[in-house]
Amino acid sequence: MVLEATMVVIDNSEYMRNGDYLTNRYQAQLDTVEVIFRRKTYSNPENTVGIMTNAGESVVVVSNLTSDYGQILSGLHSTTVNGKSQFINSIQVACLALKNRQNKSQRQRVIIFVGSPITESEKDLEKLAKRLKKNNLSVDIINFGEQETNTELLEKFISIVNSNNTSHLVTVPPGSYLLYEQVDRSPVLREEVDTNDDSGDAGDFGTGMDFGMDDPNMDPELAMAIRLSLEEENARQAKADADKEAGSQQDALESVKEEGGDDKMDESK
Repeated sequence: MVLEATMVVIDNSEYMRNGDYLTNRYQAQLDTVEVIFRRKTYSNPENTVGIMTNAGESVVVVSNLTSDYGQILSGLHSTTVNGKSQFINSIQVACLALKNRQNKSQRQRVIIFVGSPITESEKDLEKLAKRLKKNNLSVDIINFGEQETNTELLEKFISIVNSNNTSHLVTVPPGSYLLYEQVDRSPVLREEVDTNDDSGDAGDFGTGMDFGMDDPNMDPELAMAIRLSLEEENARQAKADADKEAGSQQDALESVKEEGGDDKMDESK
């Protein structure tokens, strides 16, 4: 299992008010953040995820690296849509947050949503990409909403930063599908599935393969509720199995102690 710390950068610029993604660009990101968090922590319980925004007066870390989704939600509740996105600055701040991770054994990854036009120059982007590659930091970009403007720049950026195919660019045009479904099926998260998919069945976990969740006409809130229900049930079952195993080990230990006590009593006779 990959041990990893991931900073997720949300685009909270004015462009996120656009309703070309269900229900709008901003909400589509929030739904996807939850899927990313659950994928990362499901693949390895020691993985951590942090959240930050990249627009407004300054880049803001709204949740430090954590394995507690409640902390992520609390940070997201304080975010607002305003201003222009800052692609380079946000990645630099994300790198700083990853550098300060508690577990230095974790690999470092940035996942950034890009749903508004990139204003930085191609030269500056190339310089940042080279620095990221040198520092062995992986970057996944979710390109949506302004793909006609950004795709060429981002393709070049990823081609530079990519090392051993650990960085990815996922371009998702508007459509009747949900953003998180497309991201979940992309290389950004499929590696998390493949890491745990020893039997060939785990790949269907939470991907919309059951209950007709591939139907684009399904209510997005219902689809998310089904997904979360599946994940919670798997987590509950895993905990129950672990508790059962721990109980069996404790019973075996007590049995050994009792047998040892009987032997001592026999010797005293």
